[in-house]
Amino acid sequence: MAGCSLAVKSLSGVIEVTLCPRKGIIACVTTAISNQAMATPQDRVSALNRPNIVSVGTIAFLAQELMFFAGLFAMYFTSRANGLAAGDWGNQTAHLNVMFGLIITVVLVTSSVTSQLGVFAAERGDVFGLRKWFGVTIALGVIFLGLVAFEWAEMIHAGVTIQSSVYGSVFYIITGFHMAHVTAGIIAFIVVMLRVAKSKFTPAQATAAMATSYYWHFVDVIWVGVFITLYIVQ
Repeated sequence: MAGCSLAVKSLSGVIEVTLCPRKGIIACVTTAISNQAMATPQDRVSALNRPNIVSVGTIAFLAQELMFFAGLFAMYFTSRANGLAAGDWGNQTAHLNVMFGLIITVVLVTSSVTSQLGVFAAERGDVFGLRKWFGVTIALGVIFLGLVAFEWAEMIHAGVTIQSSVYGSVFYIITGFHMAHVTAGIIAFIVVMLRVAKSKFTPAQATAAMATSYYWHFVDVIWVGVFITLYIVQ
């Protein structure tokens, strides 16, 4: 007498039951099935993609810096409203060289492009390209600082100082804090390059290069806002 087979599906797999009446034997064979939903909790936890702590920290820091500069811009527009009402604001802004400010802006925006090219090189594992583009970025950052310092000298020569008027105070405060952030970015680029030079290039160093580039892009965007506010809106 031929045996009779019965297949039953369960949560853990497929159970095949074979009945043999002649021999009085019941054979059970369990065949496991692959079910992603039935993975153990440990497997599911290890499969999660957690956010990179460096990227999260960088974004949180930049959000804080954004609020800081928002306060500076609010201070400028409040002072501008009071100065326009008093009638002496235009006498101070007349000393600004808009074309020179545009040149400064082009230099810094160009440095943002070179820093991103350095990030692309880091993603490819191209250490030489990373050093080259970050070196160009540092040079452009130093040129930017020199140009802003020259602008300061011209404004001081024209009689616009931090003590002379409210406009002078807000002008030097905003540009001064931005120069401090640019200086911090240059130092960060130098640190990244020193770390790359002293040890084997690792994914952690590539992440540091990307985070530094994020900060530099932020500084560049802030300067575009500074240029529009100080040189265009006045």
